[in-house]
Amino acid sequence: MLRERLKQRRKELKLTQEELAAKLHTTKATISNYESGYSNPPNKTLKELAKHLDTSTDYLLGVSTYSPSTGDMSVKEEPAFYEAISDPELKRWYKELPKSDEEDLRKLRKMWDIIKNEEK
Repeated sequence: MLRERLKQRRKELKLTQEELAAKLHTTKATISNYESGYSNPPNKTLKELAKHLDTSTDYLLGVSTYSPSTGDMSVKEEPAFYEAISDPELKRWYKELPKSDEEDLRKLRKMWDIIKNEEK
C-alpha cells in the first residue's frame, strides 16, 4: 500500500522523485526503492514523507483512505468506532470533521496535543 500511495501522492503534487528526495535530503534511488517496494522508510522518514506530501502517515500506510486530493476520509476501523460512540453530538462532530479546512484541522491537532500533554 505504501509504495502505491507514495507514488500517487508525489504525482498529484507534480513532484519528481529527485525533487522529493531533495526535500528529504536523500537520493532519487531511495525514493525509487520506496515506490517500488524494495525497501520501506524508517518511521522518522515516513513522518517526513507525509509532511512533504501534505498527507498523513495513516494515509500512506493504508490505515486511512483520507486523500488530500479528494478530501474524502474513511478509517478502516470506522464502523466499530461509530458503534463505540454513544454521544450523538460526538458522532455528528466526527462526521463533519472531514469537511473542515486544513487550518482548522491543524488547530484541532494542537488542542488535542495540549490536552494529551496535560494528562501526563
